[in-house]
Amino acid sequence: MADTRFAGVLDAARALQPKTVALRRELHRHPEQGLGVPRTQAAVLRALEGLDLRVSTGESVGSVVAVLEGARPGPAVLLRGDMDALPLEEATDLPFASQVAGSMHACGHDSHVAMLASAARLLHDRRSELRGSVVFMFQPGEEGHHGARFMLEEGLLGVAPVESAFALHITSTEASGVLRCRPGPIMAAADVFTVTVTGRGGHASAPADALDPVPAAAAMVGALQTVITRRISVFEPTVLTVARISAGTTNNIIPETAELEGTLRTLSEPARTRLLAELPEICAHVAATYGCTARVDITTGYPVTVNDAAQADKVTAVGRDLLGERNSTVMANAIMGSEDFSYVLNEVPGALAFLGACPPGQDPATTAPNHSNRVQFDESAFPHGVGTYAAFALDALR
Repeated sequence: MADTRFAGVLDAARALQPKTVALRRELHRHPEQGLGVPRTQAAVLRALEGLDLRVSTGESVGSVVAVLEGARPGPAVLLRGDMDALPLEEATDLPFASQVAGSMHACGHDSHVAMLASAARLLHDRRSELRGSVVFMFQPGEEGHHGARFMLEEGLLGVAPVESAFALHITSTEASGVLRCRPGPIMAAADVFTVTVTGRGGHASAPADALDPVPAAAAMVGALQTVITRRISVFEPTVLTVARISAGTTNNIIPETAELEGTLRTLSEPARTRLLAELPEICAHVAATYGCTARVDITTGYPVTVNDAAQADKVTAVGRDLLGERNSTVMANAIMGSEDFSYVLNEVPGALAFLGACPPGQDPATTAPNHSNRVQFDESAFPHGVGTYAAFALDALR
């Protein structure tokens, strides 16, 4: 039976639903990308007005950090909501669709912010139950801009004695209202590589008089896939995708250069380290076979997102007590997307969990997914998110 340890929490979250939805829709209409999100930051500050919180804003990024002090001293728990949007042109028929050309909240960060703001209000009303404090982390720049890392560098963990951390991520491809978590790796590290193959240009009718970089680049694609299957254990999930090949200007010219670009996704740091070291060697050797050279440029992305086992188990248990057995389940597999909450989890034991929000009448297997310009999220799932944020903190600080 749901809501045993957390009597009244879900009802309070439902009572806050009008505020949650209103803030979410305001942010959805006016999405902002990257590390500078002034309108979103201002909306968050307005949503927290009237609460007895210690609030600060970022110096190098448009973040908001709010600290709620409990009735008695103790440790702190950190709750995160990310704020930024994606570079997409929205193609939904929502009455609150994006009014900003080329920008859309297609990953649900608007709902994360709204749910976290309502959780702050809910916990503020129950602060007499808290032995310690809650740090509300409103973070910009999750979509590839390393916002969490910047907040850590600015002293995020110094505002209170943080001993655990939790973040929710909404998803349209899970049943609405269902909480999903798992111990260990839950999201992948993400790195980008660009390979420039250089040969010698010439006339397409006389390839023997040139050094054609195109066959060398094509051979690299196969060689890079082979290293995954032959050098990395099948028990270490790894994805290497060459997503772009570019060469030449017309049909009768052998170009001087060809370029490959792709992504590497790994769920273990040893596999990641090994592949990042071997990738330039493989490309150089393949290029040499064709008489060419290869330069490999690697942009390292977010680390593996690893849930602390005890904290992940706690999330699942809290979810079952609050939402019921059927609405809190353990994920069988990690996903190969990436998350910069990984930076926080490298410093503090904690967990990331997913909250399903498939629109009514749609199949989670076929509905538009996160990062689609047609994605929609079921707002009726929001009380489960607000309640889970609050219950995690209550469980940690009672």
